[in-house]
Amino acid sequence: MTKAIYRREQVIFLQVLKRMRVESGMTQAQCSAALGRPQSFMSDVERGVRRLDTAELRDLCLVLRIVILQASLLSTSML
Repeated sequence: MTKAIYRREQVIFLQVLKRMRVESGMTQAQCSAALGRPQSFMSDVERGVRRLDTAELRDLCLVLRIVILQASLLSTSML
């Protein structure tokens, strides 16, 4: 089985998260600052260099004012 970081679903999910960040009007720097992280944090997440744990994903969804289900449904529709 392919490692999760290389799966198409993971790549699409990260693209959806980025799109939702952009649509919210936030830059990587603004989003990272709201999470108490440096700008490089969001850059690494969006490029798939850094993986989010469950708590970080929850925090990101709160900052972007989205429900994780929204991101999941959007990524599923892109498969």
